[in-house]
Amino acid sequence: MSSTSQPAPAEDDELETAVDQALAACDGDMRATIRALIIANQYLESEVTDLMKAVSHAYARGRFQTYSG
Repeated sequence: MSSTSQPAPAEDDELETAVDQALAACDGDMRATIRALIIANQYLESEVTDLMKAVSHAYARGRFQTYSG
């Protein structure tokens, strides 16, 4: 039994579609596709870092209110 789970077939189809779309956006150039994905990932990582800092700062100052339903 493998320790990693396999994606469901529908998820796999969605992933393959996303891969095809990324390659098509870069005219089939794999290096350009990888470069674009790395740049997008770096941007998202910086956004997450900024949001985590903002939430931490707001929480420390009592400006962050939790939703309790």
